[in-house]
Amino acid sequence: MITALTLTDFRSYASATLPVGAGPVVLHGPNGAGKTNLLEALSLFTPGRGLRGATAVEMGRREPGEAGGRAWAVALTLDAGDGDEIKLGTGVQSAGAARRIVRIDGETAPPGRLLDYLRPVWATPEQDRLFSDARAERLKFFDRLVFAADPAHAATVSAYEKALRERLRLLTDGAEGREADPLWLDALELRLAESGARAAMARASALEALQAGIDARGDRPFPQADLGLSGEAEGLAVSGADESAIAAVIREGMVRSRGRDAAAGRSLYGPHRSDLTALHREKNRPAAEGSSGEQKALVLNLILAQIVRLKSEGGASPVLLLDEAPAHLDANRRAALFDEIVALELQAFMTGTEAALFEDLKGRARFVRVEGGALLAEG
Repeated sequence: MITALTLTDFRSYASATLPVGAGPVVLHGPNGAGKTNLLEALSLFTPGRGLRGATAVEMGRREPGEAGGRAWAVALTLDAGDGDEIKLGTGVQSAGAARRIVRIDGETAPPGRLLDYLRPVWATPEQDRLFSDARAERLKFFDRLVFAADPAHAATVSAYEKALRERLRLLTDGAEGREADPLWLDALELRLAESGARAAMARASALEALQAGIDARGDRPFPQADLGLSGEAEGLAVSGADESAIAAVIREGMVRSRGRDAAAGRSLYGPHRSDLTALHREKNRPAAEGSSGEQKALVLNLILAQIVRLKSEGGASPVLLLDEAPAHLDANRRAALFDEIVALELQAFMTGTEAALFEDLKGRARFVRVEGGALLAEG
């Protein structure tokens, strides 16, 4: 359990500490006060760039007139039980540094190790139109759900994306008259096939588990989705093909697409082109055709199914981050969301402009007003 969050020169905060207890925390205040900055800080305790997708350089606090951001740090204290504490930290050591470092109890560690301690899961206003917006954003969202339960998936996707960039660089060099090394292309495509097959298998497994979780939530006041994955590799994984067979198909496809990718200047084939699909079960219509409120409710039901799964499997605790949590939800669904967070005994951090939007949580959550870089606990 998180017991304290400390920010130093992070975004709008010069220095701030938020003591935390069990249960939900409501962060309320005017637009631009720094509420989302707190959620972003928490989201950095997982592999990747966090909920904004920002670079380390962008996160440092700037005073008026300063050209670049300062060196910054975010630290968490965790209660490990039996009176023991664990210290997690991340940040940059010098102003303008591009590489974010991670420390666990003072020792430098790879970002993937953070998932041994916390499993942050988040939803932002951008995801209120998740199913009708860009395919790439849906796949990123789904991959985050996958590696919250399967930490190795983060490294798999990272290895795939690195090899994909190197392959495209070789192909575009060839298109500009510099001959691409066929042996190096072969080696990269072998790496892409292996990591792509592992990613597809992990996605298929997660899809099955999440669908089962959604199906088990038929008594909740949230719409249910029938999920799917579009993509040749994922289709093979869902149908029961083994990893070596999927890798062979990916490798063959990569070889066939060399000329097209070189001409286009981007990679047009592979598991990075896959998509998460969803059908609104009750209406029997694609989720993409639903309103923002319907799409948000579908996403929340998917996230809650994931959290129930994580809690049932044990291990690191899920932490729920909901930016503008009440937006696009009617009163009944808003109350149901809060009830479920409390019933699941979740550490959840939620933002909103008005405390009144969280009235149903009075007496069950800690309310903190965020204003001018200060955190003002209430009650």
